[in-house]
Amino acid sequence: MLTRSVRYESLQDAPVIISGGATGIGRVLVQSFALQGARVGFVDCLTEPGIALAGTLADAGHQVAFKACDVTNTDHYRNALGELADCHGPCRILVNNAANDRRHALDTVSPDQLTSALAVNLGHAFFASQFVIPGMIRTGSGCIINLGSISWMQKPRHMAMYAAAKAGVHGLTRALASDYGSHGIRANTIVPGWVMTAKQLELHVDTAADRQIDDAQSLPGRVEPEDIAAMALFLASDQARMCTGQNFIVDAGWV
Repeated sequence: MLTRSVRYESLQDAPVIISGGATGIGRVLVQSFALQGARVGFVDCLTEPGIALAGTLADAGHQVAFKACDVTNTDHYRNALGELADCHGPCRILVNNAANDRRHALDTVSPDQLTSALAVNLGHAFFASQFVIPGMIRTGSGCIINLGSISWMQKPRHMAMYAAAKAGVHGLTRALASDYGSHGIRANTIVPGWVMTAKQLELHVDTAADRQIDDAQSLPGRVEPEDIAAMALFLASDQARMCTGQNFIVDAGWV
């Protein structure tokens, strides 16, 4: 359940951009930053749920803007980022959340499929960071949060493209932190465990998966989107001013 119990004053009116914000973890990220009083812009290729979420939050008095966008189309995405900056001001907090963890057999993957998987799981984060960093340099501060995954640490089956891309996310975070820390820009990776989104529950979480989770996690219960959002709010806030270049694992002790 979303809560205002932790209030980060530094997030009030902060321009935030979130990719993949219409459903799943992204939806809760959008809601959570909006509840903090941030000016939230988000993109997603799913138009109807994106419009509905933005409308609901705007009706409740929050500063939210949505742009329908395929983040793998770099020119299209750059245009959307520019339009969101026009709405809310230059991005101060970028949350690279969009991803697709489609399962596959290695021997069926074509070059085009690999290119597409890398684009949605890694490339869009690279180019969004490239787009917003000049504005962050001008203001002398900024925060980039990349969404990783514990999957590549687990030797996953049937997820080679996703695992390779998510391993790359960690490298991207470290490079951004090193290259732009002198400008007051922080970059970190949130590393979720198995998060109980509607998609995961529908497609992948069955009785066997439940047993696997119970055996692997150190803590009982399930990792929820709200757990990821709670970490994102902290990392985006001034309370995390000396946190950069790190992986923050939220997996109930799986790895």
